[in-house]
Amino acid sequence: MAEPIRSVLVVGGGTAGWMAAAALNSALGPHCKVRLVESDEIGIVGVGEATVPTVRDFNNLIRLNEAEFMRETRATLKLGIEFVDWGRKGTAYFHPFGTFGGGATLGEFAQTWLTLNQRGLKGDVTDWSICAQAAKRGRVGARQADPRSPYLNLYTAFHFDAGLYALYLRKVCEARGVERIEGKITEVVQRPEDGFVNGVKLADERVLEADLFIDCTGFRGLLIEGAMKAGFEDWSHWLPMNRAVAMPCAPVPGITPYTRSTAMDAGWRWRIPLQHRIGNGHVYCSDHIDDETALNQLVEGLDGEAMADPRVIKFQTGKRKAFWAKNVCALGLATGFIEPLESTSIHLIHVGIAKMLQHFPDRDFSPVNIDIYNRRMEREVQQVRDFVILHYHASERDDSEFWRRVRDMPIPDTLAERVEAFRDRGMIYQVAADEYFSMASWMAVMVGQGIEPRIANPLYRFQNLERAAEGFERVRTTFAQAAEALPTHEAFLKAENLWKTA
Repeated sequence: MAEPIRSVLVVGGGTAGWMAAAALNSALGPHCKVRLVESDEIGIVGVGEATVPTVRDFNNLIRLNEAEFMRETRATLKLGIEFVDWGRKGTAYFHPFGTFGGGATLGEFAQTWLTLNQRGLKGDVTDWSICAQAAKRGRVGARQADPRSPYLNLYTAFHFDAGLYALYLRKVCEARGVERIEGKITEVVQRPEDGFVNGVKLADERVLEADLFIDCTGFRGLLIEGAMKAGFEDWSHWLPMNRAVAMPCAPVPGITPYTRSTAMDAGWRWRIPLQHRIGNGHVYCSDHIDDETALNQLVEGLDGEAMADPRVIKFQTGKRKAFWAKNVCALGLATGFIEPLESTSIHLIHVGIAKMLQHFPDRDFSPVNIDIYNRRMEREVQQVRDFVILHYHASERDDSEFWRRVRDMPIPDTLAERVEAFRDRGMIYQVAADEYFSMASWMAVMVGQGIEPRIANPLYRFQNLERAAEGFERVRTTFAQAAEALPTHEAFLKAENLWKTA
């Protein structure tokens, strides 16, 4: 019988490293020693401050106290993303969490809405989203599990300070027995007979050994690329962004419970409100704009006084050809990067951790187990990639070389099929049970970007459309009234003891 894993070394800190350490410590308990090595000399990227609702699942997995977590990270709530100037200049749409309609799933809503819409139904599709209606009013509340409640689909995620999040997770981990080792790695020691990593050597000559190594070293991928030579699959022909400049500014009254993404001449700008500041950034393609111009455009759009110097981050979109090789499993930026448009970076760390625990090895490191993990992660990342590409491909903008480039570029066959299905008859589908983006998400972006189906499914003409329209009107009215009854964002955070007061 194979020997169990007795020691895990997380290489690198930051969000990915401390998330991995927290999850492994919670899952393995006293049966396995979990350590993390990082160097204060090496900075972290740490600008990913927006999340999606699955972050709550991760926080539950590692048993975080939500109120403490929100106070310590200066977190606010997020109901979705507002996209400004994406379909066309002067337009905006909202991609809400949850689903549309009154049910727990999208169900029959999409085709019935399209059928009624083509017959003159007034209003935006987000009229039938409680998250969108609450966001529009700057209000938030707690989701209710009662299927009769209008708040059934009031799903929320968080905006938080990524640097504070890593520090908070470190504090939690160390209190639970995770050993943090300060040190800069100078060499990866591999077994000559099979190439497995035996240990990492530090600048002070210490060698840290383990059975399993988790690579959280960011873009450089010290273990997965440097030692394992996993290889990199470049996606810049689909996602040409390669720079981001980030700069926080002072907060302004009225904390919006959503992320805002504003399309620019050669990219887009993010706005993420926290309790103590607003996170801002400009993601762009250096083929079409220089760094100085990109920074100036970001500064011009700040709502308050800048609170720090700008920080430029260079990146390449794509992924490692293997996420797990031998006894090295990579997480976070070490696996690749898809750009932050739909706030999926932290989500993909969580997915990688969850699947790693499902595929947790013994010391034999079954190649079959590792191969299945890699294939599952590949599908997950490709689905996120396609969803992000959709925003560019579906744009009607023609006002710059950049927008003409991304609008007209060839797209992956997997995405082309989805777009064709929706354009032809409003068909939306998921290709896997564990696909993150729901049919409601695909619908929100396709409708929001202006893709108009040729027809709806003809079957839906045969229902009693007058009764269906009456039901739609009741749901719309109910959601509007329910959203209006919620407290303002800041009032809710303070009333629930989620606000950092000192």
